[in-house]
Amino acid sequence: MDTDMRTDTGIGTGTELLWSALGGDPALLGRVVYGGPSGLLGARLPVMDLARAAVAVAGLAAVERAGLPGPVRVHDGAVATAFTSERRLRVDGRAPEVFAPLSRFWRARDGWVRTHANYPHHRAALLAALGLKDSVDGAGPGGALADAVAAAIAERTAVETETAVYGAGGLAVALRTPEEWAAHPQGREVAAHPLVVRERLDEAAPRRRDGRPLRVLDLTRVIAGPVATRTLALLGADVLRIDPPGNPELPDQHADMAFGKRTAALDLERPSDRRTVRELLDEADVLVTGYRPGALDRFELTRPGLVVARLSAWGDYGPWAERRGFDSLVQVATGIATVEGSEERPGALPAQALDHGTGYLLAAAVLRALTEQDRDGGTRLVRLALARTGHFLTHSLARYEPERHLTETDGPLGRLLHARPPVTYDGGPAGWSRPPGVAGADAPVWR
Repeated sequence: MDTDMRTDTGIGTGTELLWSALGGDPALLGRVVYGGPSGLLGARLPVMDLARAAVAVAGLAAVERAGLPGPVRVHDGAVATAFTSERRLRVDGRAPEVFAPLSRFWRARDGWVRTHANYPHHRAALLAALGLKDSVDGAGPGGALADAVAAAIAERTAVETETAVYGAGGLAVALRTPEEWAAHPQGREVAAHPLVVRERLDEAAPRRRDGRPLRVLDLTRVIAGPVATRTLALLGADVLRIDPPGNPELPDQHADMAFGKRTAALDLERPSDRRTVRELLDEADVLVTGYRPGALDRFELTRPGLVVARLSAWGDYGPWAERRGFDSLVQVATGIATVEGSEERPGALPAQALDHGTGYLLAAAVLRALTEQDRDGGTRLVRLALARTGHFLTHSLARYEPERHLTETDGPLGRLLHARPPVTYDGGPAGWSRPPGVAGADAPVWR
């Protein structure tokens, strides 16, 4: 760890915003110190600010819950590396495949569309929607199947492709500008909701733990949810992840996200497996889900005294509430890919920052809910969405408000609205000792 740890308030602004969204005590913010090299996760949007703040509040929620004084050390190098963990992973020296060949941008008749086909069933749905037959051979970037997909999408508008692929159970999103997303019904819904939804559902007493580790039942997939539960496992929780036997996690994804956890295969459609999951819930403290809103409701997985954390791509509101989604697709829909791209081609953030950022924020929300539950009781529900994190990145962190750094001073020249001094430190001056006077009116002597 570098020794140049710092607590400057400028770098902590994102931490302050996230900690406030979590309902945290602002007096604890002074426990966070920052350090490491600058300039990491470079992008037009403040990705490093998001990453740093998300990790900071996860650590802050952990020390709050443990009753420790801190400090919470946030090192930019460690944060940037963790936010690209799926790219840094090596399995016996082999680099993982982060995106499958059919998961990428394609030119549509009137713009661009991005698809996600990492999982076999999503790949099959994409090809079915385009009227193509699956072929293992030739699926690479320059292969015959990729050429066929490119030709099929080029014949349609981007929105037509999006609609057809989603209708077939696949994933494709048309590229939108930030302005188009702001005018979109789902974009308006996302903007209208808080970053972290925190609810107390009843007056139930919290689960009795009697000194045992926190028990977390993990029903999440891919990156965001698994980052949250991986973080809870790091902090000592007994995390048990459940995956359906017929649709396991991708091997490389599992290798990156399963640290500290145990995993089991259970099918909620099978009565015996459903009973097992319900029995596990009877003894659990936390349930974390990452499936589409409403997808698990019929299995009755809530219990009095639980902390339930629900993660989705688009939020459980608006016309896209029931749609599947991934970080790369949320970037495309919300205008992030436009901001990070060029006139020739859409771009992307330097990390799956919406996934990772939401994951650490979700872990912090669980810890804060447990802390509040221990004090006040009640079954607790927290809800987060990748699209809402994207909105936070583009509208809260990226917003420059010069008015916050201006002040007014009266003097011989009248009332001046002017910039505050940027040089500040504890015990230092709050401002200048005198306002500007009339030019040339002072005597040429020392005070």
